[in-house]
Amino acid sequence: MSDASVDVRLQAEPLDLARLLAFVQAPSLGAVAVFLGTVRDHHAGRTVLHLEYEAYPGMAEAELRRIAEDARTGHGAARVAVAHRTGRLEIGEASVAVAVAAEHRREALEACRFVIDTLKRTAPIWKREVFEGGAVWIEGEGG
Repeated sequence: MSDASVDVRLQAEPLDLARLLAFVQAPSLGAVAVFLGTVRDHHAGRTVLHLEYEAYPGMAEAELRRIAEDARTGHGAARVAVAHRTGRLEIGEASVAVAVAAEHRREALEACRFVIDTLKRTAPIWKREVFEGGAVWIEGEGG
């Protein structure tokens, strides 16, 4: 059973930050915190050409939902939206977006950080970095 105050998406399409913001905002909530992760052009001294994300959809969505619900029950968030891309992403494209709303800024900021930090450690989403001269899989918080 899913909570109506949590929205998670794993998608090949570009992220829609406006949709995430619209989902979390409410007249009773005075703070919205957002994290937007984008593909950068370098990592570990290499020129990055693009990234490729793969995920196990059922497990990844369940883990994203668990993380979002933990942000609500343990970190003061009232509403949480998380979206993560899959497939090939070019430099500058958004790969992950987190939007969190709470009554006050402290809770919103802490919950947003909890979501992105936990997602990077535990969600079954894998990143392949393609750079000049090769490619590597990046695990966990390695990028």
